[in-house]
Amino acid sequence: MGKSPQQLYGERLKRVEDAIELKVPDRVPVIINPGFFATKHAGITGEDAFYDLGKWGAAIRKTLSDLGPDMYYLSDMLPGKVLEALDCLQLRWPGHGVPPNHTHQFVEGEYMEADEYDAFLDDPSDYAIRTYLPRVFGALEPLNKLPALRSMLFGYSRAALTVALTQPEVVEAFDALSRAGHEMLKWRPVMSSLYGDIADLGFPSFGQARAASPFDTVSDYLRGMRGSMLDMYRQPDKLLEACEKILPWAIEGGVSGARKSGNPRVFMALHRGADGFMSSKQFETFYWPTLKRLILALVDQGLTPFVFFEGDYTSRLEYLLELPKGKVLGHFDTTDIFRAKEVLHGHMCIRGNVPSSLLQTGSPQDVKDYCRELIDVVGRGGGFILSPRSSIDEAKLENLKAMFDFTGEYGVYS
Repeated sequence: MGKSPQQLYGERLKRVEDAIELKVPDRVPVIINPGFFATKHAGITGEDAFYDLGKWGAAIRKTLSDLGPDMYYLSDMLPGKVLEALDCLQLRWPGHGVPPNHTHQFVEGEYMEADEYDAFLDDPSDYAIRTYLPRVFGALEPLNKLPALRSMLFGYSRAALTVALTQPEVVEAFDALSRAGHEMLKWRPVMSSLYGDIADLGFPSFGQARAASPFDTVSDYLRGMRGSMLDMYRQPDKLLEACEKILPWAIEGGVSGARKSGNPRVFMALHRGADGFMSSKQFETFYWPTLKRLILALVDQGLTPFVFFEGDYTSRLEYLLELPKGKVLGHFDTTDIFRAKEVLHGHMCIRGNVPSSLLQTGSPQDVKDYCRELIDVVGRGGGFILSPRSSIDEAKLENLKAMFDFTGEYGVYS
């Protein structure tokens, strides 16, 4: 008799947790983010994923059932109707800026101008509502007509300021927010149900909570890559002050997300701290201090940071020895994973790093050969989770199955 989904769930969860805690599990675990591969595998479009949550959920369930990972992770997928209602300018999604079967694309820009640090630092909420949101959501542009929010601190005597809300364009902006909110109310229970359905199939989720490096928050969403890189030279003190301002919000977001979901693992994708974006001295000054404190704060709350080190962090590996032993999972992209094993063995669980290009263009035997080396070298002594390097959107099914099947057979610890 085969094992029940509940038994499989327990075995898979233990396998992954043992690896993170630097124990030797029964075999090397395998984790994936199905991404847009799920849409292709299920025969739906990327646009369906944004507009038909029933189809999207069915595609995810089919993909996980067919591949059989030990854990899975889902990227954020906001409903297309929410993005439409707000006229989102920061994202192009399938059928809206990119073809229906294309992966969504982030539109980077300097949404906070170089001379606006003081406005952001002095009153972040006012800056967000009256300056930032009107730039990233076309439907909210009229909010820049509102009076300064702090002017409402004078209580009843400022009731007259409500006349600003009667302007037709401002009313329409709030109506857009309401429409988006109602679409989110439809989306949340469907996603909650999806996570429950997948658990019933025997697959634990790696986590639903998110946190971001303070520097990345500035660089990704506010100043853009160009702006933040210039700021390191032109106004470093303001940039550091902004990172300090954002840090407690990042901690709060990660903790509250984990508490709400009931899942102790918090996902963090690092974007600008890699070798190709800044020097080691800049990393030590602008990136690592607040990132380290964020990770330590999450660990102090009993959570497990799951950090995706995008890009090449080979020269940064020794910094990770400053983090608590067996409390953090490091997912490595183009980092030399064999060097990572040398530096971090016995200190941090390593996840990675089958190249997406290999899964897309190689043969099943190529995939098996690569996985064999990972298992033999990086998997030695435990503390290793095998996974793709990054996106599997364009991967071949036969190559993914080769990765899972081979690891299941060969990656067993004696």
